[in-house]
Amino acid sequence: MGMTYIQKLLARACGEPALAVGDVVEPPVDLAMSHENGALVINQFNEIYQGTGRDSSVWDPDRIAIIFDHRVPAESSKTATNQKKIREFVAKQGIGKFHDIRGDVGGICHQILPENGYVRPGAVVVGTDSHTTTHGALGAFAFGIGATEMASVWALGHVLNVEVPATIKVVVKGRLGPGVYAKDLILAVIGKLTAEGANYRVIEFHGEEIRNMPTSGRLVLCNMSVEAGATAGVVPPDAETERYLRQEAGVTDDLDLFGPDADAVYERVIEIDAAALGPQIACPHTVDNVKPVADVRGTKVQQVVIGSCTNGRLDDLEVAARILKGKHVAAGTRMLVFPASWRIYSQALERGYLGDIIAAGAVVCNPGCGPCLGVHQGALADGETALATTNRNFKGRMGNPSAEVYLCSPAVAAASALTGVITDPRGGN
Repeated sequence: MGMTYIQKLLARACGEPALAVGDVVEPPVDLAMSHENGALVINQFNEIYQGTGRDSSVWDPDRIAIIFDHRVPAESSKTATNQKKIREFVAKQGIGKFHDIRGDVGGICHQILPENGYVRPGAVVVGTDSHTTTHGALGAFAFGIGATEMASVWALGHVLNVEVPATIKVVVKGRLGPGVYAKDLILAVIGKLTAEGANYRVIEFHGEEIRNMPTSGRLVLCNMSVEAGATAGVVPPDAETERYLRQEAGVTDDLDLFGPDADAVYERVIEIDAAALGPQIACPHTVDNVKPVADVRGTKVQQVVIGSCTNGRLDDLEVAARILKGKHVAAGTRMLVFPASWRIYSQALERGYLGDIIAAGAVVCNPGCGPCLGVHQGALADGETALATTNRNFKGRMGNPSAEVYLCSPAVAAASALTGVITDPRGGN
């Protein structure tokens, strides 16, 4: 019996000839990522060694990455103190993959890892963030864990008691039409699976559209796989994976490219007709409350947000700039744009995207997670409605349980910013 991609990956990582769904393994970790919540991990890590007389050194400083992104620059003395604590720990432990609040190396963790070549096909990646699933786009088994479990990883270098998950195969037939993007595709998948339909499962993406999709789009798919409850999302690595890692991430060492077995057994197979798919909207207050944009067009919005670890990449900003160029954001509507990293910010600036976006009346923020969470920038007022390219719209998201959040692609967001109501970017409204 053949193995799915993740079965095969875990078997290789654990030195086993084969693994079955339900087997329990303790795979070595190739990369362990945290952001500001690293302060919690440090507390737990220090407790492991408390009273032992042993030196509290991490297992491998070269395999740990810490990125400041959730509250940057620090919005309070508490955040600033926690960031100071992490800086001191990083210096003491000799952790090189540290991305502080800087314009040359900073950004959102789920963009920093791929663009710096920290994630490779076949790797086991863990992060103290639920959207660590993003990195399955490069063929890694990437999933989120808690602070206590991460402290264990920092000490031991492997994850304890991992049950080999079953896999749901998503086959995307045909190609997406004009004005339809990876965000629309993953929203359609989540709507079909529901918010709990992939609990403790892996979503493995295949099909013509996936083969032709750039890594930026694949990152969107895997990022939001967790919104269907998935432990991980993954695109088996291929020529596009190698192109991205070589040309954009600067990776020069050998890459291990492999795929699932032809006779792999999947728990479920879902087929999506890409050509029949139009722009999608996730309506309040759950990500699986997905409808075609036509069903909610005309809904008034006070704030439009483009960015985040889901849709803050260069091609997302290009789409937005193309729609906004020479036009103006509607009166009574605020538009915030935050690129996923300073590298992307600089590229968008050089290509004129940010100039067009600013001229249209949008406010460009520094890279970070603030507007998505509502803990730092862009919080909503009571009774307001936001349209965002972010990944969650739970009640209280973006800082206010008395507001509503709709999720969409950058094209829908930009088109809607111009009208002040939810709008189909393909026209015909």
